[in-house]
Amino acid sequence: MKTRAAVAFEAKRPLEIVELDLEGPRAGEVLVEIKATGICHTDAYTLDGLDSEGIFPSVLGHEGAGIVRELGVGVTSVRVDDHVIPLYTPECRQCKSCLSGKTNLCTAIRATQGRGVMPDGTTRFSYRGQPVFHYMGCSTFSNFIVVPEIAVAKIRADAPFQTSCYIGCGVTTGVGAVVNTAKVQVGDNVVVFGLGGIGLNVIQGARMAGAGMIVGVDINPAR
Repeated sequence: MKTRAAVAFEAKRPLEIVELDLEGPRAGEVLVEIKATGICHTDAYTLDGLDSEGIFPSVLGHEGAGIVRELGVGVTSVRVDDHVIPLYTPECRQCKSCLSGKTNLCTAIRATQGRGVMPDGTTRFSYRGQPVFHYMGCSTFSNFIVVPEIAVAKIRADAPFQTSCYIGCGVTTGVGAVVNTAKVQVGDNVVVFGLGGIGLNVIQGARMAGAGMIVGVDINPAR
């Protein structure tokens, strides 16, 4: 099939919107139509050529939300028309890392993700007969993507795509910093420096944790 995508053909070169060929899902994979995507600083970092795992040409983007359009053989956890977000840190629940509670280090996809390919070592994108690589296992700067079944999480059908797309990175980074790193407890006072996407989600995480006083600090008066 065809899909339009914003492709990073090389470092420090503006993204180009082109039509790519996209192979459909193989066994254990899912085709997702991306309805909304965020733009993370990590995408810019990679495009600037600073990422040691940056591979070109590739389809960047890792904060997305969309709808399942096709299932590969054997997929059981989601159905066609389910609303989902792609996960760049999925968990297979079978590898050593997952079984030891360190699901953020799941090796099922991480082993190939840094090489811009699917777990079977191939890419589903191509342009004029040449391979185009995946990015962080997501590539949400494309209208359609193919990802492993374990790399999608189902969300409510009434959840807005334009906000749900941030859950895959900005939300989990901010909330995770509060819950897992700072370990904020009920009644704690919290000061957040920088009220961008992650900072605002740190505030949300602090509220969820029951913090007492929450102070936001930013040099931008609009925030």
